[in-house]
Amino acid sequence: MSSIRPYRQIQRRKSRLIHVGKVPVGGDSPITVQSMTNTLTTDVAGTVAQILAMEAAGADIVRVSCPDQESALALKQIVPQVNVPIVADIHFHYKRAIEAAESGAACLRINPGNIGSADRVREVVKAAKDHGCSMRIGVNAGSLEKDLLEKYGEPCPEAMLESALNHMRILEDNDFREFKISIKASDVFLAVAAYQALADACDYPLHLGITEAGGLRTGTVKSAIGIGNLLWAGIGDTLRVSLSADPVEEVYAGFEILKALNLRHRGVNVIACPSCARQQFNVIKTVEILEKRLAHITTPMTVSVIGCVVNGPGEARETDIGLTGGGSGNHMVYVGGIPDHKIKDEAIVDHLVELVEKKAAAIKAAEAAAEKSASEQLAS
Repeated sequence: MSSIRPYRQIQRRKSRLIHVGKVPVGGDSPITVQSMTNTLTTDVAGTVAQILAMEAAGADIVRVSCPDQESALALKQIVPQVNVPIVADIHFHYKRAIEAAESGAACLRINPGNIGSADRVREVVKAAKDHGCSMRIGVNAGSLEKDLLEKYGEPCPEAMLESALNHMRILEDNDFREFKISIKASDVFLAVAAYQALADACDYPLHLGITEAGGLRTGTVKSAIGIGNLLWAGIGDTLRVSLSADPVEEVYAGFEILKALNLRHRGVNVIACPSCARQQFNVIKTVEILEKRLAHITTPMTVSVIGCVVNGPGEARETDIGLTGGGSGNHMVYVGGIPDHKIKDEAIVDHLVELVEKKAAAIKAAEAAAEKSASEQLAS
């Protein structure tokens, strides 16, 4: 397929590189997708199962709430059973942060100004350094400090920025810079303005999100507008789509936002028409089934499913595999942008799935062969 054209390229903001476990965040590393468990953390089996489901969907990082000692200590059992790095969500009590770091958390989500005295902050920083933890400063419009609300009268970009900078200085004063920052609001305009101000004020990696965005449909739309706006401007190094839905849906939505902006590709991108009276097969039902059948494919690929010959051939030329509706139940299949063969209605889904799986296997085999060849050359 043709390479990405210049007008599709986004110039990302230059940020410093940190690590959440083995996952790089910031710098030139890929923008990562996060989600958060909603199980009781003390339910180790349930929490592990949910994290593994997120991993299968492509999550790079998962956050787990640690509201009490039992939850923080449960990380000792959870972390060894999963592959993604775990962020411990900490509010107020500094001992929970220390326990989480000791229990295997890769990152601590914390606001250092909320956990007490300078001595307590130093203890948390020491625990983070001793156990290789990074941190995330998490500013939220709904929980701004009382003095800032009195100063500004209401949550606003200026108040949120001041809160972030205050927390940031506390860590810097303790010689700790392995952190990222989020500055979320449920209002899209407020969140975007606050992130824009923060992006100009520091070079730390930014964690994007529209907090408390809503249910699956509403929350996805709001997040796509807010997060997409920032990403388009080059702002953002990691993200979470916050939905009142299965956390796995957050992961899918995050990748769809990144794919739409050509910032990261994972799995099959299905390009499909909305269907009309010209369609020669049931496009909507076909796409619904096809997307479910292809959910296990992680290899980046594009598939077009167009119901008629008006736009079908043009779309198919730009995709890896394409299907264009034809008369009398004979539909044209394109491979690599070229008309290849025809199929009947009843064979559409099974046939496209087979083609995609074969292409994904061929790509993986070629990548493995190239990697083996490179290793042999280095060895010689």
